[in-house]
Amino acid sequence: FGLLPDGQAAELRELWDEYEARETPTAQFAYACDRLQPMLLNASSGGLSWQEHNINEGQVTAFNSPIADGSATLWALAQAVIASAANEGLLQPG
Repeated sequence: FGLLPDGQAAELRELWDEYEARETPTAQFAYACDRLQPMLLNASSGGLSWQEHNINEGQVTAFNSPIADGSATLWALAQAVIASAANEGLLQPG
């Protein structure tokens, strides 16, 4: 933010803080999207990162549970992706 003009830096910092705190529906939705994207990437890559780090189904579910705060529809998708990955053996049970 230090490279931006003062007014613009303050505005963007305020938006960033809102996102981090997940204080508004917009921030919650943005956060949900940010959580969903890496999970989709992991699933589409055959669970490579999950397998490299011995990540299990419960860990992925717990870590991504804030998606539900931003969108019930995205959370349903996330749960389906997690279940599919577990069924395919991309995630360890647990």
